[in-house]
Amino acid sequence: MQDPDRIVSSETEELILVDREDNVTGFLSKADCHDGDGVLHRAFSVFLFDAEGRLLIQQRAPGKRLWPGYWSNTCCSHPRRGEALDVATSRRLDDELNVRAELEFVYRFIYRARYGSEGSEHELCHVFLGRLTDEPRPNVSEIAALRCLSPSELDAELKASPDSFTPWFKLEWDVLKESHAARLSVYAGPGIYEARST
Repeated sequence: MQDPDRIVSSETEELILVDREDNVTGFLSKADCHDGDGVLHRAFSVFLFDAEGRLLIQQRAPGKRLWPGYWSNTCCSHPRRGEALDVATSRRLDDELNVRAELEFVYRFIYRARYGSEGSEHELCHVFLGRLTDEPRPNVSEIAALRCLSPSELDAELKASPDSFTPWFKLEWDVLKESHAARLSVYAGPGIYEARST
């Protein structure tokens, strides 16, 4: 069995640079991708829901360069050079949470967000939904805390304390609710979002 708290990421690992259509244009270290205003690179975000329709969210470890201590979606990261998205998502779920899950791709989008003088995220991000079937064991080198929230509880916290959450998580959650409510309802359960898809 692998050490659940092993170091699983490095500033020197090479990420995949892309154009706005997600065509590969080159490769660059993670550190260089995040310097300044950021260089557009391929990324992914995973949203895992438990059997009760609650979303598993994570608090980013305090040692993170960008948005340390902020709450975010279940898992978000980057495929490495030569790595397909399905391989990368599986690897990262294991690296961060020690879980496996079947994932459904929903949509992709481009965003840029700056974290003061520390750097930026500039990503073409692929968003996935899935079901949490294993008990997560967080890797403390990546995750400070975990919580499961119902969609209504999450919406209330996002409204009350928006600055406690990562910018990409807020963007993705809004798009899932507004444009992909039918798919979201499969995992989160029928309710307020399902009506928006009709």
